[in-house]
Amino acid sequence: MLNKNSASSQSLPRVHSFFNMIPSIMQDDLALTILNDRDNMFSIKSQRSHGEDLIVTPFAQILASLRSVRNNLLSLTNVPASNKSRRPNQSSSASRSGNPPGAPLSQGEEAYTRLATDTIEELDWCLDQLETIQTHRSVSDMASLKFKRMLNKELSHFSESSRSGNQISEYICSTFLDKQQEFDLPSLRVEDNPELVAANAAAGQQSAGQYARSRSPRGPPMSQISGVKRPLSHTNSFTGERLPTFGVETPRENELGTLLGELDTWGIQIFSIGEFSVNRPLTCVAYTIFQSRELLTSLMIPPKTFLNFMSTLEDHYVKDNPFHNSLHAADVTQSTNVLLNTPALEGVFTPLEVGGALFAACIHDVDHPGLTNQFLVNSSSELALMYNDESVLENHHLAVAFKLLQNQGCDIFCNMQKKQRQTLRKMVIDIVLSTDMSKHMSLLADLKTMVETKKVAGSGVLLLDNYTDRIQVLENLVHCADLSNPTKPLPLYKRWVALLMEEFFLQGDKERESGMDISPMCDRHNATIEKSQVGFIDYIVHPLWETWADLVHPDAQDILDTLEENRDYYQSMIPPSPPPSGVDENPQEDRIRFQVTLEESDQENLAELEEGDESGGESTTTGTTGTTAASALSGAGGGGGAGGGVAPRTGGCQNQPQHGGM
Repeated sequence: MLNKNSASSQSLPRVHSFFNMIPSIMQDDLALTILNDRDNMFSIKSQRSHGEDLIVTPFAQILASLRSVRNNLLSLTNVPASNKSRRPNQSSSASRSGNPPGAPLSQGEEAYTRLATDTIEELDWCLDQLETIQTHRSVSDMASLKFKRMLNKELSHFSESSRSGNQISEYICSTFLDKQQEFDLPSLRVEDNPELVAANAAAGQQSAGQYARSRSPRGPPMSQISGVKRPLSHTNSFTGERLPTFGVETPRENELGTLLGELDTWGIQIFSIGEFSVNRPLTCVAYTIFQSRELLTSLMIPPKTFLNFMSTLEDHYVKDNPFHNSLHAADVTQSTNVLLNTPALEGVFTPLEVGGALFAACIHDVDHPGLTNQFLVNSSSELALMYNDESVLENHHLAVAFKLLQNQGCDIFCNMQKKQRQTLRKMVIDIVLSTDMSKHMSLLADLKTMVETKKVAGSGVLLLDNYTDRIQVLENLVHCADLSNPTKPLPLYKRWVALLMEEFFLQGDKERESGMDISPMCDRHNATIEKSQVGFIDYIVHPLWETWADLVHPDAQDILDTLEENRDYYQSMIPPSPPPSGVDENPQEDRIRFQVTLEESDQENLAELEEGDESGGESTTTGTTGTTAASALSGAGGGGGAGGGVAPRTGGCQNQPQHGGM
């Protein structure tokens, strides 16, 4: 049970978030009010007071409207409320006219006529929404598709702000949406340039061959899990009765112990832990957490077996990766531990669920090659073929981790009953697959829908009484931990950014050498780091953490504050825009159309929105952007001035591109 009383469910101060632009229902002091511009996807209600909550997911909006209709009918018909009502009456449009909820009105009064009209309009809107819902869509799909359409529109306009805006938009779209974008290259159409087709095909085959040879020289059979090394000699090296205090042998045990004593603190000095643990941060962090939570006892895990497995697991993280190495895994594991300690979640999860979430965090990037899923797919790598291009790396991480459990002396779940083991395996698979960044919008929509639906339903208590809801919270918890770098103290955040960008650049170098298109944000010659972090926070990180904060309010307020401060820092570091040139040479030749691939029904909805925007005085045809990072972005310098189209933290939207509905 997640206790959320009415006092603690007030919204938090917010930076620019795309939730501000979704048609919404405002919940203020438990009063549900339908905004007049609800059907305008990009409506902004600026300068909201502190006590307002926005209901943005479609199902919760419908539910809230029907609740409002019910209350209005009580006032119009003078029928006494049923004692079977599952929640107290809430004020609706009656509160706007100065009447208390359910207060009887006399026919002929102005307030009566106005309330009756509002009620019919509200009911008509609910019916329209219900009639257009496709039967094969889940409630979460409705919210997910809505968020994707909105993000697609925002990125289109953001990409028009500058060439760097285009590159950032491409990166966000290709990384965090599970629908791949389509490109229309007038000057480089496949059918118009067969020589280019042949050259690209040869380059792709060469790249795929080089990658396959680097991982497995003799080409292992497809049934073999690539990347798993032979059992390492040190896995059974703990032959004595005494195990290392913190799981690793180190001459700096005292300094390490001091830092590990702060494992429950957000923003721990994880880089120092890596240094003091002799580059074994994951082993010592996981061992200390499992010990402090008494999970070794409750899950019947032999300590020696746990250390054998963790040492073997850590050896299968690629040390040469600047970012996706065991230090990142240790950081995510420690962040997961802190989030599990949040007061709102106290007593919610069982030891099996807590152990499963922590285990998933430990293994979630094992044997990561330092390349993105899209690179593996584009190069037709062995892993992409094995997993049919679907969550390639995440499936590989799971396969490697569970294969390592079969090593002699490494099965940490050996004492579990079969049913417990199956439950834990299912949980870990669900959580690790949810770390695929292309699932971000769906994951966010699921959490937002659950939180808002429970909130509108009204009891003030969020019940996690089934597997779907419980695993959904754990998936988002680990996903938040995986995207927690921008919420850490600025020196840590800047260091993580530098490491991630270096890994991106190494992939870009590989793509350049292989004759492949360079992925967004992977070209070391024209990446705009500061502006990319502002866009990353505004469109991805803040909406996620804002929703999490709504779930556990007020426990995440300090984390949100740090996130906003870090955004301000990178906003201030964006280089000034160069003076506008007189004439844009070849304005159309090097441009492509930027759009997320949507299903047919979604395209129709998007078309309706665009028609509405055009009637507002400006065409909102999907924005044109620069070409891929390999060509059109060459020579692009710093980001645009004042955020290059990114809205300010609070207040109006004077720095945003003006278009219909904003």
